[in-house]
Amino acid sequence: MLLHWLINALAVYATAHILNGIHLKSFGAAILVTLVLGLVNAVVRPVLVFFSFPFIIVTLGLFLLVINALLLQFAAIIVPGFAIDSFWWAIGGSIVISAISWLLSSLFNI
Repeated sequence: MLLHWLINALAVYATAHILNGIHLKSFGAAILVTLVLGLVNAVVRPVLVFFSFPFIIVTLGLFLLVINALLLQFAAIIVPGFAIDSFWWAIGGSIVISAISWLLSSLFNI
């Protein structure tokens, strides 16, 4: 679990360096963002998915990108040292974070 958390923190840190619209002050902030995202994904995401289920079906799952972007922006509001310029950067950031996290997880076989 600790390795998975570290991989997600690396994904957040790398995304902040790849995308110009996502700003991160330090790796410690990336670890805190990962913790907040984990908590938000465990508590808030299921509620949002439940209430937006018709939109998810109609858009063939693409509305999940909107939910992920909103949760990433929510984490940016909570965590000092982490900022996102706009909603579109949040969508791009959620895609890049997911891709990097998936790649690193597959490299380490978790």
